[in-house]
Formats: sequence, structure tokens, C-alpha cells
Amino acid sequence: MSRDPDALARLLPEWHRMRDAEQGGPLRELLGIVGEQLDLVREAIEQQYDDWFVETAAEWVLPYLGELVGYDRLPGYERVSTAGLRDGADPAQARQRLAEALAPRRDVAATVGNRRRKGTLALLEELAAGTAGWPARAVELSRLVAHSQPIRLLGPHVRPHGGLADMRDGTALDLATGPFSDVERTADVRRADSRRRPGGLTPAGVGVFAWRLKPYSVTNAPAYCIDRTHGHYTFSVLSNDTPLVTKPVPEPSTSHLATIDNVPAPLRRKQVADRLADYYGPGKSFCLHLDGPDRPVPPSRIAIADLSDWRYRPRYGQVAVDPVLGRIAFSTRQAPHLGVSVTYHHAFSTELGGGEYPREPETPPAAKVYRVGPDELIMDAYRAWREEPRRPEAVIEIAHNGTHQEQLDFELTSGDRLQIRGAEGYRPVLRLPDTHSNRPDALTIQVPAQAAGDRPRVVMDGLLITGRGIRVTGPLEALVLRHCTLVPGWSLQDDCEPQWPAEPSLLLERTTACVQIDRCVLGTISVIGDEVSTDPLPIHIRDSIVDATDRELPALSAPDCRPAHATLHAHRSTFFGEVHTHAVRIAENSIVTGSFRVARRGIGCLRHTYVPPGSRTPRRYRCPADLAPVRPAFASRRYGTPDYARLTDDCPAEIRRGAEDGSELGVFHDLYEPQREDNLRARLAEYSPARCDVGLIFAS
Repeated sequence: MSRDPDALARLLPEWHRMRDAEQGGPLRELLGIVGEQLDLVREAIEQQYDDWFVETAAEWVLPYLGELVGYDRLPGYERVSTAGLRDGADPAQARQRLAEALAPRRDVAATVGNRRRKGTLALLEELAAGTAGWPARAVELSRLVAHSQPIRLLGPHVRPHGGLADMRDGTALDLATGPFSDVERTADVRRADSRRRPGGLTPAGVGVFAWRLKPYSVTNAPAYCIDRTHGHYTFSVLSNDTPLVTKPVPEPSTSHLATIDNVPAPLRRKQVADRLADYYGPGKSFCLHLDGPDRPVPPSRIAIADLSDWRYRPRYGQVAVDPVLGRIAFSTRQAPHLGVSVTYHHAFSTELGGGEYPREPETPPAAKVYRVGPDELIMDAYRAWREEPRRPEAVIEIAHNGTHQEQLDFELTSGDRLQIRGAEGYRPVLRLPDTHSNRPDALTIQVPAQAAGDRPRVVMDGLLITGRGIRVTGPLEALVLRHCTLVPGWSLQDDCEPQWPAEPSLLLERTTACVQIDRCVLGTISVIGDEVSTDPLPIHIRDSIVDATDRELPALSAPDCRPAHATLHAHRSTFFGEVHTHAVRIAENSIVTGSFRVARRGIGCLRHTYVPPGSRTPRRYRCPADLAPVRPAFASRRYGTPDYARLTDDCPAEIRRGAEDGSELGVFHDLYEPQREDNLRARLAEYSPARCDVGLIFAS
């Protein structure tokens, strides 16, 4: 847009402007278009000096600067398009996500410096972080391969290459199978880093171990008490086992080789027991607090133990911690009475389902914000808003990581606008209790039929809801779920199995709401609609997981697996279960593991979406199951595990690279991991040591 659309029009004589205004202003509109072009020329001239520097150059100039220094364009760039902007996403944000995923500016800027350091291990680690965004550890695997040495070459000053492992060195044995091992072995041939040659399989000389899972913090959150009598707790508020990971420490210099403290590696019992002061305490990987966040348990009381069967009994004054399972055990005579809060880090693929990561929630200009603290109730803030004489738009913001266990029933009327969200940097938990024995409990959003004129709107942002689901009834304009988790199966067992697999997380009962689900994790969506007098509900799902907990259970349907009275719009999402719906307008770059059946096949389309063979769908375009007999393979299908909904590395290429831009199908499409991997392999081949193969090994 022009900075001042009337700048040229004001230069005309007043008589011409008056005549132009009488005719509707066509000359003014024409001069406004000319002014826009003048502004573009002016901005291009001002940008010319900045384009000489890689830090400030425009995006289109970067390839030309790269040509000046002999920069080889990475293969991942050629495969990525902006076709994903068609689903209504902000083009500027999409391009920024793509630039962060592929990082061309940093790569071009470091070309000359990298060539001076070619062949060094520190450079290979830096390439992994700069090109792919993955912290890495480079290891000379060839130096760790033990082999026999002729006796005639032995002497008093010659050390044989290899030998037996020292069984008394517990620390070395604990790290023997990982990237930080210095124990020599007879062979190290790995599928991820090996190269097929005509003579067979040759191990790589240098291995680059990359961590794709990111560490996410949970600060001052309540632990879950499993057994109050014996003092058994879990770090996770959902009572499931959660492996703790290291909070990475920045490396001191570019020539420094990464250690186990510089990457988000899972914590080991032996590792933490030997170096407790490095991992435990405020601001470190994990910490325990008794009776409030200001009373951390001193390190002298912490005992690292194996609590897999809860057989370990801590002594009086001790607190046993198992970092592998995320469990805590107190002495039976010192069980806490006022609560236990924990701070820890866990691993996951991306920012999904809520957390302490930046979410940038939007506050309407005319909205009134009601803040809810740890000892306050959400319903009290809701009632205070209802008592306002001229009811404004309301934002109920929960500013802590605690748990709210209360019955939530919201009754809205015509014109209401309600937003319930976690504050920036927090992940509040709503534990819906089983209050009534004669009816199902849920977080209820009710709208009376009289509010059909100016229908209300509800937004939920950054919440973790467990214990029950959400029930929506009445003429609602829109229900927006953003960065929320509605625990699939309502609650979890210790092994992340769902407590109630068949129960829905979202029940839409005779409502007119337009449902928008963005970057969420939720269970089954059940729709009970009036198929005679109302149109199908539009359900928009983007970058989310809909988990029915089993591929034969319905992820989206009406009761009894009948077609839901809804129209589905799915973008970059993963459905664990079957989908039965009235129609689907668009489904792209997604995965549906169960049967996909629609009532109306004449409208909509599926493109670059996996559906099982035998599904009843509208027309399909380049869907993997139509091209080859393939099936998606997941590292984990259970919510609560670090690899939840991730495709395995040996998943068929038709799915792992089956999106329209060469990325993977499903919820993690925007990570662009196939492009990152291609780019990193190209850079490792370019900067590898002379006469040495460099292999890429994924540590997570």
C-alpha cells in the first residue's frame, strides 16, 4: 500500500480535484495506483545499499551473493514451494517459517569461514546446527574400531589399538552405546550412516549424531500423587512416565566439541548420580519443591534410584528420583502434606498442544482481561464478567502452571465473546472432576436458542484439559481451539495407555458452531446434528492430531460410527482412527490411519493425503495409497511419549516425502525434516575430511 495515497492528488489544482470529486474520484484512484508504484521504486532504491551485505540483503539477492563466494545451493530449497499458503495462512509467517527451517542467510554468510575450517569435527557440528537446526555431536568412529595387531609390531612404547572394556568403569559403560562413548568396539556399522558400495556395506569414518527432538520446560508445576500412603509421585501431572532430558548448556566457542551437556539428551541414572550438582537445582535440568516454589529440596536429600516397580524404599530424609521414568518417591515417614511442585524438561518434536513456548495470544482492543491466580477459581472470573452491566468481550487469563479442579459450565447469550487462555509462558491444567453421578460431566458451553441473532464466540488457547472432554450445545458462531490439549482417552496410565479409549474429547451436540482447531492434540470428535433444519458444521483442522487411541475407533463421526453432520477441512494433520463425515471440502498433506468415508463424494477433494485402501472419498490427487501399496509407520502412537505421532526413519518415501513440497505428511509437515536432512547431507559431503565418509545418525 502507498504511504500516502493522496500525495499526488494534492498536487493537482483545486479545480481539477473538485471536478474529479463530482465524478466519483476516478482520477484520484488512478493517482493512488501510480503513487504505490512510486513508493515501490523509492523503497527499492533505499534497499540497494543494504543488498550489499548478507545480513540485511533482501531474500531475492541471497542467491547472487552466494554465487560471488561460490555457494552451492542446497537441494532442499528446490523442492519447497509456497503452495501451502492456500489454506488461509499468513504468507509472511509461512515464508518466515520456511526461512527458519532452511536458514539460507546464515549458510551463505558462513561459506568463506567454513571452507577455512573444512574437515574439522567442530565444523561438522556447526553445519548441523546452522543448516538443519539440529544440535549434533561429531565422532570419529574409525578411531573407536578395535582390531588385532601383529605381535612382532608390539614394543614397550607401542599401545595396541583396541582391547577389553574396563568393567569397573561404570560411567564409560553407561555411555557405551551412545555418541559420547570412548569404549572401543570391533565394528560399528549402522544403517543410518552406512554407504552401500559394490563390495558391500562400509561403515562411515565420521558419524554426526543429530538430535531432532527439542527440550521443553515445565516450571513450578504440580506433581501427580499416585500413592499418598507410600509417597509415590510422577513429574507429569497426567500420572504417566515422562523421561527427563538435559537442559542444554551453550558451547563456549565454535571450536568446542559438543558434550552431553550441550544437547537435549535423555538423563541417565548413573550420569545424574555422578554429577547431581550439574543437573539438579533451580535453573537446571530438574528441581523439586516442597510446600511452595520457594522451598527447593536440597541436593543432599536427593537419591537417584530405579523406581520402575516402586520397590526402592528411600531412607529417612531422602527423596528418590528416577530421571529415566520421571518418578519420585518419598520416605513413608516423611511424605509431604502440602504438595510437591516440580520443574523439569521433556522432549517433543515441535510447539504443539500448549506449553511454555511463545504462543502470542491475541487480545481484542475492547476486551476486559480477568486474571486468575493459583488460589482463584475460573468460575469466579466468569461470574464477575457476567455481572458487568454492559458486558464487554472477556479474556479469562490463567497466569500459572497449576491445576484447576472445578466444574466449568459456561452459559452464553447473544453477542457474548469469551476467551479462556493460559498466559504467555504458562501451561495451566484444567482437571475436570467427576462431580455428578447421574450424568456425564464435561466442560460445558451452552447457548440458548434465543441467542440465534448475534451468536456468541468462544476461544480456548494454551490449555491442557484432562479428566473429561468439552460439550458444546446451542447456536454458537465459532469455537476456536488453539494450542490446546484435550487428553485422548481423558486420562493416562503410567505407560501412556488411555484410561477411557472410546470417550470423545469434543462433543458437538445440536450446535451451529464453526469449529477451528489449530496446533492442538485432542481425542475423538463426536457430532450430534440436526440433519433436517441445519447445514453441516464446518470443522477446520490445521497442524493438529486427532487421536481416537485406536485405528478402528472413530476419530470424527456421529454416535455409532454414523457419518457426522459436518464438512471437514484438514490441513497438515494426523488422524489416529476412522473418519466418517458428511463431506470433506479439502484434505491435504494429512494422514488418516483408519477408514475414511464420506456421504457426499461429489464435492471436495483429497490431495497428497494418505487414506487406507477401500476408503470412500471424493476425487483424490496423488495420494500415496493410490500410487503404491504403502502404510505409514509411526515411532509412537501414544500421547505422552517423546516420539508421539512421529514417522519412523524407514517409513515409505511416498509418505515421509509425500507432501506437495517434498516434506512429510501429517502434523509435522512444517518441520521440513526431509529437506533439512537433504541439506545437511549435502553440506557434510562438501566439508567432510579428506578420504573419509561422513554419516548422519539420528540420536532422537
